[in-house]
Amino acid sequence: MKFRVLTYNIHRAIGVDRLFRPERIENILTFYRPDIALLQEVDVGVPRSRELDLARVLADGAGFEYFAMGKNVRLRKGSYGNATLSRFPILAQRNIDLTVEKKKGRGALHTTIELSDGDQRRMIEVFNLHLGLSARERETQTGRLVRSEEFPGLLSGSPSIAGGDFNDWRSRLRPIFTEVFHFQLATEGRSRWSHAMRTYPSFSPRGALDRLYYRDLRLVRARRCRLSVSKVASDHVPIIADFRLS
Repeated sequence: MKFRVLTYNIHRAIGVDRLFRPERIENILTFYRPDIALLQEVDVGVPRSRELDLARVLADGAGFEYFAMGKNVRLRKGSYGNATLSRFPILAQRNIDLTVEKKKGRGALHTTIELSDGDQRRMIEVFNLHLGLSARERETQTGRLVRSEEFPGLLSGSPSIAGGDFNDWRSRLRPIFTEVFHFQLATEGRSRWSHAMRTYPSFSPRGALDRLYYRDLRLVRARRCRLSVSKVASDHVPIIADFRLS
């Protein structure tokens, strides 16, 4: 069974030209047709984005039947956080609070998704993350994630993905995921000299902030979005990966 995952910090659908244009994000989703989309910085009821429920707008516009929303930051009016869109049923969901002390609200939206292809059905555990700006904050947040009630279940062999905006400029979290918890990194080449895909800033990417880690899956292909609209639609560019379930 083959399926596609996209991860994208959409910056509230406000592009580098400072214009709110959700249709640009929708066009990217429609072009790549992921089965699961992990979106960060998604507004709900915020004036700057016309008080729209962006997760619902993008899900409806790009043809996703299911979506889950994890609100991390409360504003004077509305909130924003991570949204997971899916073409397959979302059986369970919970937003894991990763906020450290008085820093900006952060979270990991966990969903259990039932993939199906004919008579074949498999569950996959998905974590949609947006981590903090400092190295110490990210390490604390990773510790909270692995101690959450959802994470230990992955060690039993459940197919799983942890993706999103890690803000991990120097790849300090990579050994935790790959060596301790035996994830593989889809957004990095196979050779020892390879670097993770650069996704920020969108108009001239220099930082590998957006990652896709996976377990008990086979990676078919991973690539960075090359559509010209992605250079302006957000300050990040999305990453797309195709996987196969054993």
